[in-house]
Amino acid sequence: PGIAVPTADGGVGFDYRLGMAIPDFWIRQLKEVPDEKWDIHAIWHVLTDRLPGIKTVAYAESHDQALVGDQTLAFRLMGKEMYEHMDRASQSPVIDRGMALHKMIRLVTISAGGDAYLNFMGNEFGHPEWIDFPREGNGWSYAYARRQWSLADNGLLRYAQLGEFDRAMIALVKKYGILRDGYPYNLQMDTQNQTMAFSHGDLLFVFNWHPSASIPNYEVRVRFRAVTARSSRPTSA
Repeated sequence: PGIAVPTADGGVGFDYRLGMAIPDFWIRQLKEVPDEKWDIHAIWHVLTDRLPGIKTVAYAESHDQALVGDQTLAFRLMGKEMYEHMDRASQSPVIDRGMALHKMIRLVTISAGGDAYLNFMGNEFGHPEWIDFPREGNGWSYAYARRQWSLADNGLLRYAQLGEFDRAMIALVKKYGILRDGYPYNLQMDTQNQTMAFSHGDLLFVFNWHPSASIPNYEVRVRFRAVTARSSRPTSA
């Protein structure tokens, strides 16, 4: 209880709320909605549906997914393929799709979902399995009361790539301070192509959620600031 008590009263002073709807949304998308039916407006709504002035922690995965009885995002995306095809030499369309979506889900969550970001242990490198603490139902076993950090440290495995992406993502957000910049700015929602574009601080984010279409020379609206009298109309990127 002391965590949320003001520091003046002897507490830690933690005054953020948890955006619990976000991880619930992502796991529901992966379980129930095929890729071609993903609704970009629903993604945007869930990520930005927070009260102004109420600091919110965004996260893509929580203990609800990682504990026994459910599956982590990575395992929900890639399943049993993770046991045989997570080495860099292997080729698997399931792994390729899962890696791409795992990165995109984390990036859009941190860039649009709140004023702080939380990694649940192992999510940053796509830990494959669940957590199960010793209990009567599993014979008091410690077998799954763990996180295999060695997976992320092995440069021959793709877990290392997911971890490297996470570090680069965190560094980018910290460098530009977008978590202190309030709400992202909706620039474009293209339902037909399943693409979304928004700005946050000085950064432009463009996400293509379409499962198969790569769109060459795709244009999006951008915000700009006039610096000369000739700067009279928006540009495209």
